Amino acid sequence: MTSANNHRRATLFVTCIVDQVYPSIGQATVALLEQQGVEVHVPPRLTCCGQMAFNAGFRDEAYAIAGRTIEVLRGQGDVVLPSGSCTAMIRHLYPELFDHSPYAEPARELAGRTYELTEYLVDVLGITDVGAHFAGRIAYHHACHGLRFIGVKAQAEALLSGVREAELMPLAGCQECCGFGGLFAIKQAAISEAMLERKLAAIAASDAELVVTGDASCMTQIAGGLSRAGSSIRTRHLAEVLANMVDVR
Repeated sequence: MTSANNHRRATLFVTCIVDQVYPSIGQATVALLEQQGVEVHVPPRLTCCGQMAFNAGFRDEAYAIAGRTIEVLRGQGDVVLPSGSCTAMIRHLYPELFDHSPYAEPARELAGRTYELTEYLVDVLGITDVGAHFAGRIAYHHACHGLRFIGVKAQAEALLSGVREAELMPLAGCQECCGFGGLFAIKQAAISEAMLERKLAAIAASDAELVVTGDASCMTQIAGGLSRAGSSIRTRHLAEVLANMVDVR
């Protein structure tokens, strides 16, 4: 435990997909932060960031959802998300959504204290070694929103380099999209599938046993493709690796 962080408090925004499909990612995130001495709080009224409605062009619905999120997170201190995608929505798109509205200033204030998990660990807490172990070969996929929208790259790499016994395998095209893109995978299914095939080929060539990423949406896309291909390669969220909650046997 890092004593310097013993009085820091963070609010976990667990995200919809983690809450509904991958609760283990939320549990790993809580465990990881608490191991560093951070007190973690999860507001019971917190639901969705509004990104799906926003991306689909339903601005009124996104405004209502995001406005409620701002209210729930008022005075809640640091807000941490195990997702670059949802972090990008709050940090960059909330100010756009609420521009010239009564929520303009609260949106900017919330954006300024919202962090993706790896940047919170590395840039805020100053931690790169969390005491993680994984005896196997890992390849890392950089999710698009985290990489391109909020510039999260070096943080994940630094944390992975501190995982004991892990062998980090080069992944060709690790910064290329997996083809999910939220509604993109539905509206442009053929293109999405072609992008996924390219990603799966790179993963197979990497000789990794485990594919790790920082967004559950990418993890879902890649895991589905690997499963349909009959591959033995597994996927996990970075938080699960760092919290020693991975068993791919």
